Amino acid sequence: MSHSNPIRIGIIGAGNIGNVHMEVLSGIPEAQLAAVTDVYLPLAESRAKQYNIEKVYANTEQLLADASIDAVIIAVSNEWHAPIAVQALQAGKHVMLEKPMAINLESAKTIVEAERQAGKILMIPHQLRWESLSMQVKDQAEKGALGHIYHAKAGWVRRKGIPGWGTWFTQMEKSGGGPLIDLGVHMLDLSLYLMGNPKPVSVYGATYSEFGPRKRGIGTWGTPNWNGNYDVEDLATALIKLDNGATLSLDVSWAALVETDNQPYVQLLGSEGGASIRGTKGKLLAEMFDREADVDLQIPDKDEGPRARMAKHFLACIREGKQPITSVMTGYTNNLILDAIYRSSETGKEIELNWEV
Repeated sequence: MSHSNPIRIGIIGAGNIGNVHMEVLSGIPEAQLAAVTDVYLPLAESRAKQYNIEKVYANTEQLLADASIDAVIIAVSNEWHAPIAVQALQAGKHVMLEKPMAINLESAKTIVEAERQAGKILMIPHQLRWESLSMQVKDQAEKGALGHIYHAKAGWVRRKGIPGWGTWFTQMEKSGGGPLIDLGVHMLDLSLYLMGNPKPVSVYGATYSEFGPRKRGIGTWGTPNWNGNYDVEDLATALIKLDNGATLSLDVSWAALVETDNQPYVQLLGSEGGASIRGTKGKLLAEMFDREADVDLQIPDKDEGPRARMAKHFLACIREGKQPITSVMTGYTNNLILDAIYRSSETGKEIELNWEV
């Protein structure tokens, strides 16, 4: 691939998340929005006009058959992540696949196998890694400012935030779960990254469904389908043990009667220092001369934003043939933990993780 030519990208799924990707990529000269498809063709046609995309395809198969497309972004409902990702890899495309990588561990394994056979780039767009505050904390952790990070607390708690009640969001066979797979996957990914990517070895977790089945806790995202059903959790909690002796605790909810500012948060506890990120606020925590010596972290005024950095990383990985920091195996790690939390909740037992794939 010539470095002088932009990377030609096809968008599979023109809804809200697909639109975010198109908006970001339209401002990056190294990328060219070359094609788009959606199950609702008029939406794809509208996006094509909005972003000056040259081709609109009636379905995924037609887009993937276009030999001029270098890479695709898959932004469809969860149940289709694995089938389309495998199809795209087998068609010789690089792939950016929205989170969660798959709705369950079995589906995640098919993506890992396809990625290995295809020899193409597959990246999961966990944008929280690319937030300025996250990058600053990561930099300090790698420099040793926190010492040994022995515990992390992470979560994303919503009081009334159930999305699209009765749609695919709230049906286990289509979504793979509730807030755990929707919000928890972000917090698991970010926490393990900031901790230095220790290997998870066991999980104890529990899930609860107290509000969704009674049609309470409804949020503003998505249009409800009151003829649908709700069979996922609305709160999940877990403790993950890591191979370096550290632990990670997780709390996520779509609906819970708690005080909340609805902000994702991570708190790192280290032997030499700590770090806290909550929404757009961050802080490094330390002691000097037996006194607190905390430092507030600042987001630069002209920060280009996490999604722009993330997209540029994807393009660089394609050009240079290198693995993205959110590779297929980070996606698999997340699915492995999510699967264990659900199984632990069902059995009431701690689940040891099996890394064979």
